[in-house]
Amino acid sequence: MTRPGSKVGGPRLVLAFDFGTRRIGVAVGNELTASARALESLPARDGIPDWDRVARLVAEWQPDLFVVGLPLDRDDSESAMSQRARKFGKRLYGRYGKPLEMMDERGSTREAKAIARESGYRDSRKSYREQGVDGLAAVLILESWFATQEGLPARPFS
Repeated sequence: MTRPGSKVGGPRLVLAFDFGTRRIGVAVGNELTASARALESLPARDGIPDWDRVARLVAEWQPDLFVVGLPLDRDDSESAMSQRARKFGKRLYGRYGKPLEMMDERGSTREAKAIARESGYRDSRKSYREQGVDGLAAVLILESWFATQEGLPARPFS
């Protein structure tokens, strides 16, 4: 049986986004392998990406679905940043007509930084601004989304 929105006879290709006001992390993955890899992050100006670059990504990867990280507060409430992430997701949907799912991403950037530190990344604010971990955060968001599609709990970010 095919899930609504999936390709007939095959898994869906998914583009995931870790929304930020200065950079938006991007990852790509497919349901068959339930794994993801980071793509080049998109620079953003006050949360607005270069939509021409987004269009090139969509044309290159031809995703079946978008997943956008939703930064909820600890008590599950939404913040101003949550609303901005939702707005970004709605714009993706409006521009490309692809299904969109929002995914709780609490702690994904913190976990991405911890993984980067374990890999020898310099631990400083300046370092993260110069070489962001946004793509890795997008990977974590997408892999967590894949887990939920398999009926597993979402990845608990530290």
